[in-house]
This record gives sequence, C-alpha cells and structure tokens, in this order.
Amino acid sequence: MSQPLMPKATAVWLVENTSLTFEQVADFCGLHVLEVKGIADGDVAQGIKGMDPVASGQLSRAEIERCQKDTDARLQVSESKYKLPPIAPRKGPRYTPVSRRQDRPDAIAWLLRNHPELTDAQISKLVGTTKPTIQSVRDRSHWNSTNIKPVDPVTLGLCTQIELDAAVQKAARKAERERKKAGKVAG
Repeated sequence: MSQPLMPKATAVWLVENTSLTFEQVADFCGLHVLEVKGIADGDVAQGIKGMDPVASGQLSRAEIERCQKDTDARLQVSESKYKLPPIAPRKGPRYTPVSRRQDRPDAIAWLLRNHPELTDAQISKLVGTTKPTIQSVRDRSHWNSTNIKPVDPVTLGLCTQIELDAAVQKAARKAERERKKAGKVAG
C-alpha cells in the first residue's frame, strides 16, 4: 500500500494536527503540493472530516515525530494486516455534482485561454463536459457567454492539479512531436 485509504481526509488531519511540511504531507497522501496548501488555506477539501492515520494503523506516532524533526524525511506507511485489492483507474465520464455544473463553462474558458495546446478531448475529460459545449464557449455562442469568466478548474474542484498537470504535459509532448515531424518534412 503506497497511499493512505482516504488521501484527502488523511491530508486534512495531518495539516491540522502535525507540523509536517506541505511536501511531506503531499508525498505521503499522493496529492499535489498546491492541493495540500489549499487544504491548509481552507480552499480545498472544505467539509471533509480529517481521518487519523495513526488510529487507522496507516502511520505510527513515532514515524510522524521522526518526520517532524527532519523536514527532508518522508513518511513511511505502516504495513497493513490486510491486503487490499488495487484501485483501478476510473474510466468513462466524470460525474460533476449539480451544484458545480454551472462552473464548467468558466473552467472551459480558463483552459482555452491558459492552455490552448489542450485538445477538446482532453478538456472534455478534465472538466467532464461535451465537445459541443467546449466549441460554444470557444466561439462565444454559449447561451450564457456574457456571464462566463475564466476560473481555474482546480479552484472550482472540477479536476485535481495533478490531472491538469498531466494533461498539459501530454499536450506539450504531442506538440513537440508535431514540431519535430514538421521539421523533418520541411528539411
């Protein structure tokens, strides 16, 4: 087991109850450092009750104390008595709660403005929307286009910083391959 069972709940508890660095908490919980900073600021994981990793047997008190003394040390997960099956990555469309659906056009506008290298498919997967919606936001024909203001999808809670970074890196690699291919054809 490389991650705690409930990473965000564990991160909330570690931020509130220890003096570990954001990097240590992020590394242990498998989150991005900015997500952990957001948890500390109260922007991310609002309403998530912290889960004590010591009580659940995922960490020992001595391990936390060791890492609090040495900021370069990394937390080591305690060996579990039970073997859990690996969690399969989620496939298929992303579910967005009704309360957040009106935020999608704002997130799409932000992605189109700040990361034009992303394909419609990548944006669709990140935000959980359809290609026609992306196109309508792009060409300003969306029914609510006068009220759309670009907002970071991570801030809105529509995707994680890790997912966004991965999509941007993938798009950058693809763009680099296209440039090299175009250079070989021209040369």
